[in-house]
Amino acid sequence: MSDLAIAPQPGTAPAPIASPGEILPYVAFAGVILLVLLYFVGAEEGALSLVSGSSIHEFVHDARHLLGFPCH
Repeated sequence: MSDLAIAPQPGTAPAPIASPGEILPYVAFAGVILLVLLYFVGAEEGALSLVSGSSIHEFVHDARHLLGFPCH
């Protein structure tokens, strides 16, 4: 059974792990995108509307109810 076990080869290094400084721009970008999506799903109607009309509201209507935002 020991011949079938997969053992690390001598002289091989583990895969490099990115440092927090390398990941930070991607995390910040993802956070901004998520906040924009949350705005459009949760608050894009009425006095806070950035887009006139109800097209955005109708597009995200089901997602709004799925996430628990009341809209009517």
